[in-house]
Amino acid sequence: MFGIGMPELVVVLVIIMIVFGAGKLPQIGEGIGKGIRNFKKAVSSDSDDSEDSHKTEHIEDKKDKDE
Repeated sequence: MFGIGMPELVVVLVIIMIVFGAGKLPQIGEGIGKGIRNFKKAVSSDSDDSEDSHKTEHIEDKKDKDE
């Protein structure tokens, strides 16, 4: 995972707790989770749109050849 081991993760979490405090951690986690969820949704909808447009182009090409 990007060359980050358990000791590095612990150090990062300790630094985050010092900077933001333990009370803010749930809010930060919730914000990060929503961001990741929105990103995944946007990426999946973009790939669906590109597949749909590819199918539409293929159908239009077939119609042009038939005429």
